[in-house]
Amino acid sequence: MTSTEKLPITALKLPVDLDGVDFPALAPVPSGILGQDRARAALAFGIAMPQSGYHIFVMGEPGMGRLTMINQHLDSLAAALPTPASFAYVDNFENSREPVALELPAESGQPFRKDIEALLDNLLHIFPAAFESPAYQQKKTAIERQFNHDYHRVIDSVDKKARSMAIALFREDDNITFAPIRDNKTLNEKQFNQLPEAERETFHRQVEELEDFLSDGLLELPSWRRAVLEKFKQLDNDTIGQALQPLLAELHDKYLAIDDVISYLSALEQELYTTIGDYLMPVRGEVLSMAAKRARLLEQYAPHILVDHSQDSGAPVVYEAHPTYQNLFGRIEYASDQGLWVTHYQRICKGSLHKANGGYLILDAEKLVDYPFVWDALKRALKSGYIDIESPYSEMGINTMSLKPEVIPLNVKIILVGSSDIYYLLEELDNEFNEMFKVLADFDDDIPITSATRAHFAALMQKQAADSGARPLTAAAVACLMEHSCRLAENQHRFSARINDTLELIGEANLFAKHSASALLERAHIEQALAAREYRNGGLSQRILDDMLDGTILIDSHGEAIGKINGLTVLTLGGSSFGAPARITATVYPGSRGIVDIEREAELGQAIHSKGVMILTGYLGHYYAQQFPLAISASIAIEQSYSAIDGDSASLAELCCLISALTRTPINQAFAVTGSINQYGEVQAIGGVNEKIEGFFRLCQARGLTGHQAAIIPAANKRNLMLKQEVIDAVAQGLFAVYAVSTVDETLELLTGHLAGEPDAEGNYPEGSINYKAISRLKEISEMTGADDDKEEGES
Repeated sequence: MTSTEKLPITALKLPVDLDGVDFPALAPVPSGILGQDRARAALAFGIAMPQSGYHIFVMGEPGMGRLTMINQHLDSLAAALPTPASFAYVDNFENSREPVALELPAESGQPFRKDIEALLDNLLHIFPAAFESPAYQQKKTAIERQFNHDYHRVIDSVDKKARSMAIALFREDDNITFAPIRDNKTLNEKQFNQLPEAERETFHRQVEELEDFLSDGLLELPSWRRAVLEKFKQLDNDTIGQALQPLLAELHDKYLAIDDVISYLSALEQELYTTIGDYLMPVRGEVLSMAAKRARLLEQYAPHILVDHSQDSGAPVVYEAHPTYQNLFGRIEYASDQGLWVTHYQRICKGSLHKANGGYLILDAEKLVDYPFVWDALKRALKSGYIDIESPYSEMGINTMSLKPEVIPLNVKIILVGSSDIYYLLEELDNEFNEMFKVLADFDDDIPITSATRAHFAALMQKQAADSGARPLTAAAVACLMEHSCRLAENQHRFSARINDTLELIGEANLFAKHSASALLERAHIEQALAAREYRNGGLSQRILDDMLDGTILIDSHGEAIGKINGLTVLTLGGSSFGAPARITATVYPGSRGIVDIEREAELGQAIHSKGVMILTGYLGHYYAQQFPLAISASIAIEQSYSAIDGDSASLAELCCLISALTRTPINQAFAVTGSINQYGEVQAIGGVNEKIEGFFRLCQARGLTGHQAAIIPAANKRNLMLKQEVIDAVAQGLFAVYAVSTVDETLELLTGHLAGEPDAEGNYPEGSINYKAISRLKEISEMTGADDDKEEGES
């Protein structure tokens, strides 16, 4: 019988050694997160590359400190970079549907708006007072006097001619009438009617002559009126200009170096002439209160500061947690006005791209591709180098916007954060993805344990305790946290990169330390927190155990049986996983159907599990059917499984169960087996080894440990053992055991207590060995199958 390794207690868990760690007076926490040198170097490279397309994808699972590493790297770097420009939108006076974007120096955003507000306030104070000044009134009166003089001169000439005809001229406002004069008295209408008809007709002819004379004299009256209006308008403009020019000149001088502002001030000056005439002239236009006038002027002319860096320093670093289209690219808000939806440039809202422009934008890749239109729009913006605020439905021909703001130049470094699944999905589905995100910062799943990383880990734990307000950690508590991290990594020589899980455990343990009124956070408190977490998530695990104990789920933990074996499985539910034994059975009978995987036939077995079963045929053919055809009919099933099964970790147990049924050799039911095999009978490593062992241990413990129960695992998994203390204590007391195997033969000998057998020089196995029985049985079935085939051919 080959020697199989029964693992000592020292092999079941990492012996944490804090020697050389300055504890508890630890050195300051080193910069950066624990480990991840490769990802850190890739991130630094991508950020330093100025060329287009060198955006970064940070790949790793949540809880690994991806955002922490990004922020730590960018915080110091961004602070030393120049602060990007501020941007504002103003009205486009030629086409109000297309607001104009102004690029301003970083420090000039809000100051520029305040300057325009001050300008408008000054106008409100100056006007209409400027039109009521004596100088303005004198000039206005002079224009009116000249017009009246010309007008009266014509009327006087008509009046003189009328008197020569004994006719009186009367003026009432702009109306002129005539009446006859007799005996130096003007006749009224009654007296006029008493005149002889000949005199009346003469009077009418004379009046017609006077009216013609008047018309000739006033022929230029319309042009006189137009000239007066032009003079009034020029006077108004001159008055406005005299008050406005000094105010604008001061702004021109202040913003002379900013082309966008100078262009806006020039357009604003022309627009203000009309506005002052409409709103600020005395008596004219709409009557508004001072507050209403100010509100209207601000709405029309105050710049809408979209992005303001006047109080910032360095390049912006923005994390957008909710990257919808509007949150990323900005939006335009609307207001209801008498049943109509209206908007203007003051209602343009910025997005994360505006905030991060000139710096760095961090996005969750999975959320980014979940929202419609966002991914394509982001690529379009990065390619064009502009931020365009538009409706996402515009490409579908649906126009939902009444404004088309001018685009803003875009210069940003995008950092996507996501899992490997989303990275490879984007790479597969989008052929432009690698052109734009050329840098991959790949997070390792675990971190090698060295003296440096051990000290760093301890320092991080201490810092977390201090930052979160928890009690100081003892050395034993830090050692417990290290053990937990190694358990998460399933490796005695590596910490888990999911450092956040360990950090969160400190807060949970602190609650138990608080309840016990302890001044320090001890190992016992960490263990209590772990136990409480397991209890909270252990409802399903307990129900399965109860079903095993009451016989609902058939699992034996003592005795022997042919064609039955205890396999070890891991079930994952949400964020927790636990191990549970499962009965595997096999039957063998004459025929040539081969090995039937019942799980696959029932469409419960997934691809990898089916592959593991198919490898069994290769093993049987290689070891047992070198001198005769392999003709066998067998069925293998994982009993009482009603959901999908994947993974090949049951293939070792399935093979041993199949050989038991084939050779009619009973298997010790006090053992449970996990492991993958290849076609040459070598046992390969599997995952979840700790949960699998502990799942079988819990069943044996509940039924009563006898000292004969044991779990069999691949020897390659010894480095992954980080078992709970209760399992280690049972092993130390001889109540439970863990065996590590490297071959199928070793496993068979443990399970059956019989020699597996080594072939001699001629390839023959010792008589009575398991392998001898297997060959004999397969040869017998082959001959039976061959005879049946010959008989069928003869009958045909």
